[in-house]
Amino acid sequence: MWSSIITGPAATGTDRVAQAAAILVPRPDVVVNLQGDEPLIEPEAIETLLAALAAGGAEMATLARPLEPGEMERAQVVKVVTDLRGDALYFSHLPIPFDRDNRGGITYWKHIGLYAYRRPVLDTFHSLPPSSLERAEQLEQLRLLEAGIPIHVLETHEPIIGVDTEEDLRAAEAQLASRPR
Repeated sequence: MWSSIITGPAATGTDRVAQAAAILVPRPDVVVNLQGDEPLIEPEAIETLLAALAAGGAEMATLARPLEPGEMERAQVVKVVTDLRGDALYFSHLPIPFDRDNRGGITYWKHIGLYAYRRPVLDTFHSLPPSSLERAEQLEQLRLLEAGIPIHVLETHEPIIGVDTEEDLRAAEAQLASRPR
């Protein structure tokens, strides 16, 4: 079931999604948060996240893809590092991990602003105050990590463009123009 709801003021997009999910009847078991700065998300990406939750291993999931040239230095591009199970360790606007000795061989990942939550995780998020890491980085997903709630990160290789600047808008428009009609 797809729904569209206008919410009141909230600290983050996830808080607005939690407000909306709380008034849906029946209350959904799973909620997808597609953020407005990710307008080129394909339906398959949403299906990937839903499948991860349906498989039973994740309570919350998101996507990441390898960084493309020029994205590492851009603060608008959120980076993520994961553990060996694929759960997020940290998200940052800065390049992470830091390759101190320049040994190379590291794949750097761009976080994609798409989330799927089981409702209890979304409710928990909304009940928690903003965390210190969240306030420092201005990244709401850090609220859950700081509270010890895992975020499963699924790999994608789709050329998803987030729109945070005029340059991003031009790139997204070019990508849309190149798609078959």
